[in-house]
Amino acid sequence: AGMAVRVMVLPSPKCLFDDPVQIRVAGLLPQQEVTLRASLLDESGELFQAHARYRAGSNGELDLSRSPSLGGSYSGVEPTGLLWSLQSKAPYKRLAKRNVLTPYCVDLEVYEGHGDVSCLLGKCTNERWFLGEGVKRIPVREGRLKATLFVPAGPGPFPGLIDLYGSGGGLVEYRASLLASRGFMTLALAYMAFEDLPAVPEVLEMSYFEEAMNFLQNQHQVKDMGIGILGLSKGADLALSMATFLPGIKAVVSISGSGFNSFIPLKGDGFTIPTHPYNLGRAKTSDDSGLVDFSDVLDDHRDPATWDCRIPVERSSAKFLFLSGRDDRNWKSDLYCQDVVQRLQQCGREVEFCSYPGAGHLLEPPYLPLCQASIHKVLGMFVHWGGQWREHARAQEDAWRRIQAFFWQHL
Repeated sequence: AGMAVRVMVLPSPKCLFDDPVQIRVAGLLPQQEVTLRASLLDESGELFQAHARYRAGSNGELDLSRSPSLGGSYSGVEPTGLLWSLQSKAPYKRLAKRNVLTPYCVDLEVYEGHGDVSCLLGKCTNERWFLGEGVKRIPVREGRLKATLFVPAGPGPFPGLIDLYGSGGGLVEYRASLLASRGFMTLALAYMAFEDLPAVPEVLEMSYFEEAMNFLQNQHQVKDMGIGILGLSKGADLALSMATFLPGIKAVVSISGSGFNSFIPLKGDGFTIPTHPYNLGRAKTSDDSGLVDFSDVLDDHRDPATWDCRIPVERSSAKFLFLSGRDDRNWKSDLYCQDVVQRLQQCGREVEFCSYPGAGHLLEPPYLPLCQASIHKVLGMFVHWGGQWREHARAQEDAWRRIQAFFWQHL
């Protein structure tokens, strides 16, 4: 009445995807009941939405960093709840950015009342980018390499990182592009299920990863302090293997990983690390949801019969940060991390370990909503990843801060 309702995203409606924002609404009536809705259309046309019910203050304003949600996708004071609670209408969809040159646009709308959301009072759009101003994206097809290099803005030199995703394969760029936007020259590296790389390779060759490391070290804007590696799931055990067998790797972050070689044999110079024994017959498929729980398929990692599959990470002089979620339903990453952390500590090595209660397998950059289950591209099955919404969101924010601080410290 008299004054239009304004929805604001501060400090700016355009930001990087990992930027926290302040969402405010002005021009409401004192104590007015409203529903806020966030909508995001992903690149495949899948709609992700979240909503929360609020009551305006006596000044007719709402500030999500202070006003509690009274219910909806989340409740309580959650400044970025409308982002991390986004959920697709169709079940088991994962929000994962394919083209980092375009933003995700989140439409924020305010509706009258708490019931039927029909009367729209105001709206705005938050553009969330994966590539900061001046960051360069350079496709790399050199030698055998299938990768994308992201170069931060400015003259450098920059700390160098290699970014590895898991056994779903492909060339995943959104984490690497965000890290480059934060000042790291980052090489997103594909190693399976991409272009002519097989979906399930018979072996992975250490020399391929060495080629990636040499390529990065040869970039003139990279600091010659040594390289960092960030790996998730299968990518995390590859990161440990690289730090063990390749010189020049200074710092490794393992997310939801293990201290043994998983699923595909790793061939090095004069040695092969076999695959940790597993039996897919121990996978459990849920009757009601059809989701597959793989957490029991691996043989017991404490059994000495499996120890020839361990990565002899004690030989590495790198610094390590291990991150895992205690609600990982894909595999027992928390136990596997504890095991390798103990091995390193027994050798007097300096290790950081952070285990998050309520977090699942897919610890991603912050504000990407929890994906509790989705299709595994290589296995073609719906896989349970685990995680509780709020706890997982908190873990992602904390992990992202830790990852950056760790690499800045050691590189």
